[in-house]
Amino acid sequence: MEILVCVKRVPDTAENEIKINSDGTDIERDDLVYSVNEWDNYAVEEAIQIRDRVGGAVTVATIGDKDSEEILRREMAMGADKGILISDDAFEGSDGKGISKILAAEVKKGKYDLILTGAQADDGAGQIGGMLAAILDLPYASIVNKIETVDSKKIKVGREVEGGNQEMNEIEMPCVLSIQTGINEPRYVGIRGIRKVASIEIPVHKAKDLGVDAASVGAAGAKVKRVDYFVPPAGKGADIIEGSAEEKADKLIELLKAKGGIK
Repeated sequence: MEILVCVKRVPDTAENEIKINSDGTDIERDDLVYSVNEWDNYAVEEAIQIRDRVGGAVTVATIGDKDSEEILRREMAMGADKGILISDDAFEGSDGKGISKILAAEVKKGKYDLILTGAQADDGAGQIGGMLAAILDLPYASIVNKIETVDSKKIKVGREVEGGNQEMNEIEMPCVLSIQTGINEPRYVGIRGIRKVASIEIPVHKAKDLGVDAASVGAAGAKVKRVDYFVPPAGKGADIIEGSAEEKADKLIELLKAKGGIK
């Protein structure tokens, strides 16, 4: 099975204090520590496990600059077979649809049975998987937390739905799936593994290589533009109830009555 996993280089929130820049158009990116998007890491692990069960190859691809090579090499050290860097100045400022068009062009260059994305990335939009599937006219499932291989043409996937319920679907391949965290436990990547892939050449695909019209992506083609970042004003802190369990219960009831929650 040929599997493509779309990954993204994002600021590591565990390692950074995120601040908004002076004009409110972005976060301060100087000296940020970056890593692979958490959801994408689960998608790569799932792809590796599927390949190990049924055979084939796992390719990881990312849109970004030269620095984005680091996450491709990390995922290759994790077990992915190949990496592709999709990089062109024309891609700068792309909105969700633009990014999806670029990724769709990359998918069309290969012959993939399964395309995986993370359920969301650092901006929290959760839109790339669905847009990518729509552009490619392929079946799609989101918030996937279970994958079972049925045969060479179909897979069975579980989705996390409202109320903590599980939904199972049988989907024909090729298809696109957005992977939820918790579907697996991503394996540890050691220094030895990173050194092993350090010298592997990673191909770079530009707009002309993918047949992408530069005017249809990037800032020029974006229909959605980010105009402002701001920190919402802090609300009043929570009331901490002290005392024994019985005293806390009595105080809570009194508070609820005072605020009209109960009568």
